[in-house]
Amino acid sequence: MTAIETPVNARSRRTRATLLSAARGILEEDGFEALTMAAVADRAGVTRRAVYLHFASRAELVAGLFDHVAAEAGLHESLAPVWAAPDAAAALEEWARHLARYHPKMLAVDRAIERVHRTDPDAARHRERVARAKLAGCRRLAQRLDDEGVLASQWSVDSATDMLYALISSDVVEGLTVDRRWSKQKLASHLGLLLRSTFVAEGARA
Repeated sequence: MTAIETPVNARSRRTRATLLSAARGILEEDGFEALTMAAVADRAGVTRRAVYLHFASRAELVAGLFDHVAAEAGLHESLAPVWAAPDAAAALEEWARHLARYHPKMLAVDRAIERVHRTDPDAARHRERVARAKLAGCRRLAQRLDDEGVLASQWSVDSATDMLYALISSDVVEGLTVDRRWSKQKLASHLGLLLRSTFVAEGARA
């Protein structure tokens, strides 16, 4: 890589990030229906051609939002303590803390996607990708509980995966943090208690 190429590439990355941030802003403030290439260009202060240089279509733009939003909200950093936990029960506690600090940041985007995913193919694809990522994390937790022999006997890996997935729905997070005005600390604490008492075998809860 030459010295001339480096700033060009850095500038290109900054432009792409600006466009994706503009797209996220439109989603959160105006809804998925308002997300067009022209709207992104206007919000980012660039030409429509500049948007198409980075994203060939609206579908490609929406696809890029997944990693961009996750990076902005610190998904990797928030999940790191979960996978680094010394045992499965501790991982559940860290999972509760992760949900409390990360998922409230996603509510506005999630609401925008939920409103239109049945009629907008781009929104549907984004929702499906988010769902796959969430389900993979839930299965990883359930499998670890089972591998360590501490998964409560009434659960299989599959059923525990599905229930963990249900408990991280936007409706649950929004209902507690917005409607009931729980703090993130209260959500983490009470969700941790729920997860441990529900999924960890009684003899392994101490």
